[in-house]
Amino acid sequence: MDLDALASARHEEWTRLDALSTSRRLDGAGADELIERYRAGASDLSLIQATAGSTALGDRLSIGLAKARLRFTGAPENPLAQFTRFWLVSLPAALYRLRWLTLWVAVATFAIAGLVVAWVGSDPRVIATFGSERELRALAEEGFVAYYSENPAASFGSQVWTNNAWIAAQCIAFGILGVWVPYVIMQNALNLGVTASVMFAYDEADTFFLYIAPHGLLELTCVFVAAAAGLRIFWAWIAPGPRTRGAALAEDARALFSVAIGLVFFLFVSGLIEAFVTPAPWPWAVKIGIGAVALGGFLFVMLGLGRRAYRAGETGDLVEFESGARQLVAG
Repeated sequence: MDLDALASARHEEWTRLDALSTSRRLDGAGADELIERYRAGASDLSLIQATAGSTALGDRLSIGLAKARLRFTGAPENPLAQFTRFWLVSLPAALYRLRWLTLWVAVATFAIAGLVVAWVGSDPRVIATFGSERELRALAEEGFVAYYSENPAASFGSQVWTNNAWIAAQCIAFGILGVWVPYVIMQNALNLGVTASVMFAYDEADTFFLYIAPHGLLELTCVFVAAAAGLRIFWAWIAPGPRTRGAALAEDARALFSVAIGLVFFLFVSGLIEAFVTPAPWPWAVKIGIGAVALGGFLFVMLGLGRRAYRAGETGDLVEFESGARQLVAG
């Protein structure tokens, strides 16, 4: 085979392939041309290797084909870029999609808790079913506060974090069942309402709110988001729209998996606050302020960064295929 003749005949085609491979932006027609010229170049390379073995011409063409292949498959991002993209794009977009459902979960939780408080406060016989007078008074005046400091802070924080992360994970993992998330919402609301009722009955309402607020601002918000994610997955199965049920579940589950990962971190932060800040002998304004800053950071990710990412077309999906496709078209 005359390699010089082949190189001369294919020179313009291979040059065009190199140009497309290094182009900063490709439209649809350019992307189609890149793929077609890649296929033609691959055939030429196969012919060269089959007839002449390893040659300098074949090596140069192989390098050009590798550049083209990276152009339409997308070069893998380094771990730092992936980490940054997750926190600035994928997670915020996924959280932003849940904003209104999260609000409704919060409203439902506080409404149920409020009804429990009203019900218990309206009839002394109800609170009597929770325990004896001595037990309830001990809980209100000593036990509630002691709960936050009776164990070493590190082990207490670890236990709280693990428990809350497990609840959040269950909401997302079992959300498709339809009944699990309402059950979790009801349980949390009842626990909140019963505890508040006991504290209110013994004039410890200020203690209740002061000890709940520092960590509860972020912790409860994370639980609400997890419940919203579970409900979103269930709704994707019930009303998939133009998508098949399988496609709807797969798409939303992939996107909401990023929510599960993000909540693990934010619940870790709330666990640190509950273990080290809530029982600390600091002014309450400082402790609640720390909790408010933590919540503010979460809301900035959810509503600030999330709004920008969502408007840019991000769905929160962790699958890199869509990102690779956008790189091909946009450069």
